[in-house]
Amino acid sequence: MDVELLKKMAGEYAAMKIKDGMVVGLGTGTTVKYTILKIGQLVKEGLDIIGIPTSKATENLARSLGIKIGSLSEYEYIDITVDGADEVDKKLNLIKGGGGALLREKMIAYYSKYEVIVVDERKLSEVLGSFPLPVEIVPFGYGRTLHTLSGFGCVPHLRLKDGRPFVTDNGNYIVDCKFDSIDNPSSLNIELNSVPGVVENGLFVGLSNEVIVGTKNGIKVIRSDV
Repeated sequence: MDVELLKKMAGEYAAMKIKDGMVVGLGTGTTVKYTILKIGQLVKEGLDIIGIPTSKATENLARSLGIKIGSLSEYEYIDITVDGADEVDKKLNLIKGGGGALLREKMIAYYSKYEVIVVDERKLSEVLGSFPLPVEIVPFGYGRTLHTLSGFGCVPHLRLKDGRPFVTDNGNYIVDCKFDSIDNPSSLNIELNSVPGVVENGLFVGLSNEVIVGTKNGIKVIRSDV
């Protein structure tokens, strides 16, 4: 089955969880795009929500669909967030940031009552590490930060776009860190964020309540107790 169809299945399924009056975190990525498109359709049919986007690209898409936009500072909490992931382990820990929006995504996840992740079946792993871990760093002294990150047992690569450092919506750089495996995401998350110059990393530990997976056999829903 075509991968895009699996993404569409998962993304549209998640949109059915959105109810009138909700404040909704709108994720970033190729799968959650289908959620946003479906929400846009529902808004045209009368659904009334406020969307809190995790990136400028998502905000532009949501506005184009007529979804009302708010900011994280305006609301005490977010009712539900739907987002994607680059990799999901058996405990529903995630690697995110392939699209470069990990900082805003993690902030919005943190302030969400319920976090739904939409993926296709290729993103499931027993242990994290097949996808390089994105780490957002400040540009100042980035070479030293890169060298320090290599001490964590990974091979770090500065992300480039058109031959120049990729710049996030927050004005920072992304380092993609290739690990053989990440056996303890919780401790690595804390250790990476203790490095001066590191703004945030793409390990999402204990933030996912539910993962909706598009598979060749239909939708699979995995829930956690967080």
